[in-house]
Amino acid sequence: MHSGRTTWCYILAGNPGEGVMAGPTTPTEQGLPTPARAVLVVALIYIFLVGVSMLESGIKVMGADTQASLFESVNNPIAGLFVGILGTVLVQSSSASTSVVVGLVASGALGVDAAVPMIMGANIGTTVTNTLVSLGSIRQSDEFKRAFAAATVHDFFNLLAVLILLPIELATGVLSSIAESITEALGGSAGSEWKSPIKQWVKEPVGWSKDLLGDLGLEENFLGTAMVLLGLLVVLAALTFITRNMKQLVADRVERSLNAVLGSGGGAVAMLVGLIVTIAVQSSSITTSIMVPLAAAGVVTLRNIFPVTLGANVGTTITALLAALASGSVDALTIALVHTTFNVTGIVILYPMPRIRAIPLRAAERMADLAVERHTMAVAYVITLFIVIPLIGVAVFR
Repeated sequence: MHSGRTTWCYILAGNPGEGVMAGPTTPTEQGLPTPARAVLVVALIYIFLVGVSMLESGIKVMGADTQASLFESVNNPIAGLFVGILGTVLVQSSSASTSVVVGLVASGALGVDAAVPMIMGANIGTTVTNTLVSLGSIRQSDEFKRAFAAATVHDFFNLLAVLILLPIELATGVLSSIAESITEALGGSAGSEWKSPIKQWVKEPVGWSKDLLGDLGLEENFLGTAMVLLGLLVVLAALTFITRNMKQLVADRVERSLNAVLGSGGGAVAMLVGLIVTIAVQSSSITTSIMVPLAAAGVVTLRNIFPVTLGANVGTTITALLAALASGSVDALTIALVHTTFNVTGIVILYPMPRIRAIPLRAAERMADLAVERHTMAVAYVITLFIVIPLIGVAVFR
């Protein structure tokens, strides 16, 4: 992965949270001592939580009519699913999109039932990053075949999980019920305010921002809109720098050791690796994107990579949980736990059964064969799955 003294950073060019390979880090980034970088990461997480709280406050300031018009298109759960896909593809960060959803639920602008399909859609949208990374090997057929299969197996598992669990959730509400039970066990109940210490830590900076914007003459909807935009900017910027610095702290070491760990097989071990790495770097796409070049080189097999992506699915939910803790809202905590419950349930139901487990693997291998035969198929696949179908879905079902 690394050549010479160049240290590559898995970040998105201009996008937060989820990474693809970008240019070499600056001398300043390379030379920052580890303790100082760790302190910086803690500070950035705090800034991220302030941004989430600012987003929530901005939506509360906005009038009810404005809120209704903003979210009119997600009254239908299928439309909500496609909105979740599109929103995540646009920022290439499920961490950012799910945190925004948590903020909307905390503000009361979005109900838990409407938010659940959006969370599931974010799970599909986040897989676009490592699929794009795999296109970097398109000129070498053998490498591209392995890389594209390693990337799209994540797509197909998340699609399969949504196809199975979304109808069940809409019919029974089982995921929401599990999440609500966990929330109540943690000390909250529907309609109440959960006393989160983190909320108190982020409250003052949000108040300062609101007062400053008010002093500039902004009122009501204009003030709310400005706070929402400022909150989004803070969230996206903070996640960008969290990802970059966490990569410097841990991901280089992890990358060197992954091959040895995954070579032993064992789905549970690989899932644990994916979980831990993703929690550490706050980005599922860093984890899965690391796998793509390893697969291209033939170092790690598709069947060893597959469980790593499942662990990454669970690990990425920590960001939304942090955002929920910052909000102090029981409903926000519930929707964040729905995200975790959805990913864990998908693994528990689908992975243990060999025939079902084989579906994403076979689909990924078949798609890779088609992509090698016609490179335009790879591009068409990305555009169709992540842009065309969601746009049509929103237009039809809203």
